[in-house]
Amino acid sequence: MEIGVAYDYIRWEERAIIDAIRKLGHEVKPIQVSKKVFWLTEMNGFSGLDFVIQRCVSFYRALTSTAIFEEQGVTVVNSFTVIRDCEDKLYTTLRLSRNNIPVPRTAVSFSREGCLSIAEELGYPLVVKPIYGSWGRMVSRALDRDSLLEIIEFREYMQSPHFKVHYIQEYVDKPSRDIRAFYFWGEIPAAIYRVSSSWKTNTALGGVAVEAKLDNELIEIVKKSGDIMGGGVLGIDILESRDGRYLVSEVNAIPEFRNTVRVTGKDLAKIMIEATIKNMKK
Repeated sequence: MEIGVAYDYIRWEERAIIDAIRKLGHEVKPIQVSKKVFWLTEMNGFSGLDFVIQRCVSFYRALTSTAIFEEQGVTVVNSFTVIRDCEDKLYTTLRLSRNNIPVPRTAVSFSREGCLSIAEELGYPLVVKPIYGSWGRMVSRALDRDSLLEIIEFREYMQSPHFKVHYIQEYVDKPSRDIRAFYFWGEIPAAIYRVSSSWKTNTALGGVAVEAKLDNELIEIVKKSGDIMGGGVLGIDILESRDGRYLVSEVNAIPEFRNTVRVTGKDLAKIMIEATIKNMKK
């Protein structure tokens, strides 16, 4: 096979994927999206590729380049629809909830008054998230009415219009960790705990990765969540509450996995490519 790897910045993960494709005996075509001209009215020379692995850090680069690949006849992993839907936390929560996947109680408002009404229902502390974004950036915890109003005021002066969509979620008191489980085409090759003394456990913010073993309930939740969000190659984040609930918080369509490989010893790049090729041959 000839497999494309689309990226804007070359990180450890992209190098591992490129190496895995070569070691498995396939041809690889690295495509640096940030330095590429994409014609919309003419073909861009990718029609010979069997599929493309999408690895752009930038959501908008990932989404737009995927749209071009797909409309010009190239299969992309993950697809335009999966990338779009997983990036939008509002839509992810709505879709999972409507399909009976446990998620934190969440509401959206476009006004300060509405946010205060949500807070009266959820109680404090609560979490305010941007509907787009990653690595825990701009995720805030409101401890009381005053801090909630300060967060909302700050967001309303932000330039980007999506900050004026106030996504407010119950604060889940978790045991100093959350779970990142990987979903590859219906299977779960690895999972980690992200452990931190901070309420934000993202490894990008200092969380420590520790290998996790999933029980049957978690396995079912991860598989169903991946299926509902469109399948492919996903990272699914799960919160454990102190009263024993598992709650899906986010689904990542272009997941990082360096720390998972380091602590589990699993060659996720190889597993990803093998699972994708197997799926393509169905």
